[in-house]
Amino acid sequence: MTEAIINLETVNPIEFFGINNNKFDVLKKTFPLLKILSRGSQIKLSGKPDEVAMAQGKIEQIIKYLERNGHISENYFSRVLGNEEPGDQPLLDENAGNDILVFGPNGKVVRAKTANQKLMATVSEKNDILFAIGPAGTGKTYTAVALAVRALKNKSVKKIILTRPAVEAGESLGFLPGDLKEKIDPYLRPLYDALDDMIPADKLTYYMANRIIEIAPLAYMRGRTLDNSFIILDEAQNTTDLQLKMFLTRIGPSAKAIITGDMSQVDLPKNQRSGLVRASRILKNIDGIGYVELDEADVVRHRLVKFIIKAYDKEQAREDAYREEQKQANMAQK
Repeated sequence: MTEAIINLETVNPIEFFGINNNKFDVLKKTFPLLKILSRGSQIKLSGKPDEVAMAQGKIEQIIKYLERNGHISENYFSRVLGNEEPGDQPLLDENAGNDILVFGPNGKVVRAKTANQKLMATVSEKNDILFAIGPAGTGKTYTAVALAVRALKNKSVKKIILTRPAVEAGESLGFLPGDLKEKIDPYLRPLYDALDDMIPADKLTYYMANRIIEIAPLAYMRGRTLDNSFIILDEAQNTTDLQLKMFLTRIGPSAKAIITGDMSQVDLPKNQRSGLVRASRILKNIDGIGYVELDEADVVRHRLVKFIIKAYDKEQAREDAYREEQKQANMAQK
């Protein structure tokens, strides 16, 4: 007698079990000699070793299919289990549904919606550090959080650490009401919002109470070694050289990191240079560090946002050209 426990956290349980457990009933009928129990997002198999191994293999095929496609029909579910001939349809379509990042509460599907968001997922898998740079509304932070949640559910990391510098345009923490946590939370709100979309409220509360998910300002990272973790540094354009170097040198040997930022929204004082600008230049050719640049084509907010970004970019280019002309004219006069 042997036992096996299979985790379903990476897929929508409703899709696996079916309406009124109709797919789960097919599974139990396919392996009548096994004791098959469902406990939340887990399935427990008990029986002879060869029977358990066969059922586990079939279930893992279905899970892999669901991770890529998001849905499996009852007929195809039965085919995968071996009750019917699969015919010409491949059991796993390598290209279909690979935009699904994670399943949220109530079966909500979180997808990579644009080509560069999909590229973020691919590059992050192949590299331990990823720089994702682009304008507001391109889904940098949301996609990064989804990848971190997926890694946690897959048990490839033990915790998620989300951080960002507490710097905003024209504002200072000291002028905000409340204690330190109340001052900092508004700056971290986008990270909370993304997590709310991907993890049920009770589980998120548990994760945060037990520091499995940690959200903290960048200053709190100093002196730590961040290992067995998926780390996201958001709004990295507002880090200085020293801050970004400090963050990057915190990363442990079994950690992954995504650094997101928007070069057009640097809110540092004028006498301070953005660390993201320098890091994206000097670290570009290091093996294991990936780069994805998002643009207005990746904007997934209101349709007008991409036109707003284009207008600002066009105006910035005009101002840069004018300053260059003035500079050249001044040099010619000298």
